[in-house]
Amino acid sequence: MPSGHPVAEPPQCLLAPPERLDFHDRQVAILSEPMTALQVWNLLRCRPQPFLRAAFRIRDAVSARFGVRRIGGFTTEPVAQVAVGDRLDFFLVEHAAPDLLVLTERDRHLDVMTCISTAGTRVAIVSSVLTHNLFGRAYMLVVGPAHKLIVWNMLRWLRRETGA
Repeated sequence: MPSGHPVAEPPQCLLAPPERLDFHDRQVAILSEPMTALQVWNLLRCRPQPFLRAAFRIRDAVSARFGVRRIGGFTTEPVAQVAVGDRLDFFLVEHAAPDLLVLTERDRHLDVMTCISTAGTRVAIVSSVLTHNLFGRAYMLVVGPAHKLIVWNMLRWLRRETGA
Protein backbone atom coordinates (compact mmCIF):
# COMPACT_ATOMS: atom_id res chain seq x y z
CA MET A 1 0.00 0.00 0.00
CA PRO A 2 2.44 2.66 -1.08
CA SER A 3 1.32 6.08 -0.05
CA GLY A 4 4.35 8.26 -0.83
CA HIS A 5 3.79 11.77 0.48
CA PRO A 6 0.72 12.20 2.64
CA VAL A 7 -2.30 13.62 0.87
CA ALA A 8 -4.92 15.19 3.10
CA GLU A 9 -8.36 13.74 2.62
CA PRO A 10 -11.06 16.27 1.81
CA PRO A 11 -13.16 17.02 4.92
CA GLN A 12 -16.32 15.70 3.23
CA CYS A 13 -14.66 12.26 3.00
CA LEU A 14 -15.32 11.33 6.62
CA LEU A 15 -18.64 10.76 8.35
CA ALA A 16 -17.28 12.25 11.57
CA PRO A 17 -13.96 13.29 13.11
CA PRO A 18 -11.54 10.32 13.01
CA GLU A 19 -11.66 9.76 16.78
CA ARG A 20 -15.44 9.19 16.62
CA LEU A 21 -15.35 6.68 13.74
CA ASP A 22 -15.86 2.97 14.30
CA PHE A 23 -13.89 2.20 11.13
CA HIS A 24 -11.54 4.33 9.04
CA ASP A 25 -9.38 3.15 6.16
CA ARG A 26 -7.37 5.25 3.72
CA GLN A 27 -5.33 3.71 0.95
CA VAL A 28 -3.42 5.48 -1.81
CA ALA A 29 -1.98 4.32 -5.11
CA ILE A 30 0.21 6.08 -7.64
CA LEU A 31 -0.88 5.45 -11.23
CA SER A 32 1.03 5.97 -14.46
CA GLU A 33 -1.37 8.65 -15.69
CA PRO A 34 -4.03 10.93 -14.21
CA MET A 35 -7.60 9.63 -14.00
CA THR A 36 -10.89 11.09 -12.82
CA ALA A 37 -12.64 9.60 -9.80
CA LEU A 38 -15.36 8.17 -12.06
CA GLN A 39 -12.75 6.58 -14.34
CA VAL A 40 -11.25 4.90 -11.27
CA TRP A 41 -14.72 3.69 -10.18
CA ASN A 42 -15.43 2.26 -13.64
CA LEU A 43 -12.04 0.59 -14.00
CA LEU A 44 -12.20 -1.02 -10.56
CA ARG A 45 -15.63 -2.49 -11.30
CA CYS A 46 -14.93 -3.72 -14.84
CA ARG A 47 -13.06 -6.77 -13.56
CA PRO A 48 -15.35 -9.21 -11.79
CA GLN A 49 -13.88 -10.55 -8.58
CA PRO A 50 -15.29 -13.99 -7.75
CA PHE A 51 -14.32 -13.65 -4.07
CA LEU A 52 -16.12 -10.31 -3.80
CA ARG A 53 -19.27 -11.70 -5.42
CA ALA A 54 -19.28 -14.58 -2.94
CA ALA A 55 -18.70 -12.17 -0.05
CA PHE A 56 -21.71 -10.07 -1.12
CA ARG A 57 -23.90 -13.19 -1.34
CA ILE A 58 -22.89 -14.24 2.18
CA ARG A 59 -23.34 -10.67 3.45
CA ASP A 60 -26.84 -10.47 1.97
CA ALA A 61 -27.89 -13.87 3.33
CA VAL A 62 -26.74 -13.08 6.88
CA SER A 63 -27.74 -9.40 6.98
CA ALA A 64 -31.24 -9.99 5.61
CA ARG A 65 -32.03 -11.91 8.80
CA PHE A 66 -31.44 -8.67 10.71
CA GLY A 67 -33.61 -6.53 8.47
CA VAL A 68 -30.79 -5.16 6.34
CA ARG A 69 -31.53 -4.53 2.67
CA ARG A 70 -29.80 -6.83 0.21
CA ILE A 71 -27.22 -4.99 -1.89
CA GLY A 72 -26.25 -7.68 -4.38
CA GLY A 73 -22.78 -6.34 -5.10
CA PHE A 74 -21.28 -4.38 -7.96
CA THR A 75 -22.25 -4.28 -11.61
CA THR A 76 -19.57 -4.17 -14.30
CA GLU A 77 -21.21 -1.74 -16.72
CA PRO A 78 -19.30 1.55 -16.98
CA VAL A 79 -21.05 4.77 -16.02
CA ALA A 80 -20.62 7.74 -18.40
CA GLN A 81 -21.61 10.46 -15.95
CA VAL A 82 -22.85 10.79 -12.42
CA ALA A 83 -24.59 13.49 -10.37
CA VAL A 84 -25.53 14.05 -6.75
CA GLY A 85 -28.57 11.91 -5.92
CA ASP A 86 -27.69 9.17 -8.45
CA ARG A 87 -26.93 5.62 -7.38
CA LEU A 88 -23.72 3.81 -8.19
CA ASP A 89 -24.81 0.28 -7.46
CA PHE A 90 -25.98 0.39 -3.81
CA PHE A 91 -24.22 3.68 -3.00
CA LEU A 92 -25.91 7.08 -3.00
CA VAL A 93 -23.78 9.75 -4.69
CA GLU A 94 -23.47 12.66 -2.24
CA HIS A 95 -20.77 14.56 -4.13
CA ALA A 96 -19.59 14.20 -7.72
CA ALA A 97 -16.67 16.10 -9.22
CA PRO A 98 -13.92 15.01 -11.60
CA ASP A 99 -11.50 14.60 -8.69
CA LEU A 100 -13.89 13.35 -5.98
CA LEU A 101 -16.78 10.92 -5.59
CA VAL A 102 -18.45 10.74 -2.18
CA LEU A 103 -20.61 7.62 -1.88
CA THR A 104 -22.75 6.59 1.08
CA GLU A 105 -24.99 3.82 2.29
CA ARG A 106 -26.94 4.37 5.49
CA ASP A 107 -29.28 2.13 7.46
CA ARG A 108 -30.35 1.63 11.06
CA HIS A 109 -27.24 -0.44 11.83
CA LEU A 110 -24.48 1.70 10.36
CA ASP A 111 -23.54 4.55 8.05
CA VAL A 112 -20.84 3.96 5.44
CA MET A 113 -19.01 6.56 3.39
CA THR A 114 -16.49 5.74 0.68
CA CYS A 115 -14.65 8.44 -1.21
CA ILE A 116 -12.58 8.09 -4.32
CA SER A 117 -10.32 11.09 -4.78
CA THR A 118 -7.72 11.81 -7.41
CA ALA A 119 -4.92 14.35 -7.62
CA GLY A 120 -2.70 14.00 -10.66
CA THR A 121 -1.55 10.39 -10.72
CA ARG A 122 -2.60 9.72 -7.10
CA VAL A 123 -5.82 7.96 -6.24
CA ALA A 124 -7.07 7.56 -2.69
CA ILE A 125 -9.92 5.44 -1.42
CA VAL A 126 -11.14 6.53 1.99
CA SER A 127 -13.83 4.65 3.86
CA SER A 128 -15.41 5.56 7.17
CA VAL A 129 -18.13 3.91 9.21
CA LEU A 130 -20.28 4.87 12.17
CA THR A 131 -22.12 1.98 13.80
CA HIS A 132 -25.48 2.44 15.53
CA ASN A 133 -26.03 -0.83 17.39
CA LEU A 134 -24.66 -4.25 18.29
CA PHE A 135 -25.35 -5.71 14.83
CA GLY A 136 -23.46 -2.85 13.18
CA ARG A 137 -20.47 -3.37 15.46
CA ALA A 138 -20.48 -7.16 14.91
CA TYR A 139 -20.82 -6.65 11.17
CA MET A 140 -17.76 -4.39 11.10
CA LEU A 141 -15.69 -6.91 13.09
CA VAL A 142 -15.90 -9.15 10.03
CA VAL A 143 -16.23 -6.61 7.22
CA GLY A 144 -13.56 -4.16 8.41
CA PRO A 145 -10.50 -6.40 7.92
CA ALA A 146 -11.97 -7.84 4.71
CA HIS A 147 -12.62 -4.33 3.37
CA LYS A 148 -8.99 -3.30 3.89
CA LEU A 149 -7.75 -6.37 2.02
CA ILE A 150 -10.25 -5.93 -0.83
CA VAL A 151 -9.34 -2.25 -1.36
CA TRP A 152 -5.62 -3.06 -1.18
CA ASN A 153 -6.11 -5.76 -3.83
CA MET A 154 -8.20 -3.44 -6.03
CA LEU A 155 -5.56 -0.71 -5.92
CA ARG A 156 -2.78 -3.21 -6.59
CA TRP A 157 -4.71 -4.42 -9.66
CA LEU A 158 -5.37 -0.81 -10.75
CA ARG A 159 -1.66 0.00 -10.61
CA ARG A 160 -0.85 -3.06 -12.73
CA GLU A 161 -3.70 -2.38 -15.15
CA THR A 162 -2.59 1.21 -15.74
CA GLY A 163 1.07 0.28 -16.09
CA ALA A 164 2.22 2.01 -12.90
